[in-house]
Amino acid sequence: MFMRRTQDPLYDTSATQADVAAFKAFQSAYPNFSRWFNHIASFSEEFETLPKGTGAPAAAATEDDDEDLDLFGSDDEDDNAEAEKLKAERIAAYNAKKAAKGPKPAAKSIVTLDVKPWDDETDLDALLAHVKGVEMPGLVWGAHQFIPVGFGIKKLQINCVVEDDKVSLEDLQNLIEEGEDWVQSTDVAAMQKL
Repeated sequence: MFMRRTQDPLYDTSATQADVAAFKAFQSAYPNFSRWFNHIASFSEEFETLPKGTGAPAAAATEDDDEDLDLFGSDDEDDNAEAEKLKAERIAAYNAKKAAKGPKPAAKSIVTLDVKPWDDETDLDALLAHVKGVEMPGLVWGAHQFIPVGFGIKKLQINCVVEDDKVSLEDLQNLIEEGEDWVQSTDVAAMQKL
């Protein structure tokens, strides 16, 4: 297609690593250029008869565009330094704003537990004392009530507020169920994030 012309004094026939670097930089900056160039070159015999295009020819590009165009991708070091400085300032401002807000409040949930006794002869006051006797960091007991289940049996329904990171509901239920004299089983009746 194109052949090297060694007669041209402007064309040096010896390629160097600098030529390779320039070629790769140009290719990465303009990946479709060679395809476009080869396509247009295929019309070389018809150049004089080709119709006029609607766009301005490449030679008519503004001189300002040529001045701003850097084919080899070298960036102005001042621009890089300015961008890094701006980035550092924004990160510092973000961290300062985040620190000013203080620590996040602990995630908490309100939980309603159903505690079922063994039978109708179970001492419900002892059952309640046992349940409220369970203490853990991040656990606060709330209101309670005895709800009839049937055949004279009443279950204890009790509310508590737990810090999600500190209190495992499974561990809490296991501690309550250790009171085997009063507790048959426990269930989470309701749970809501605060």
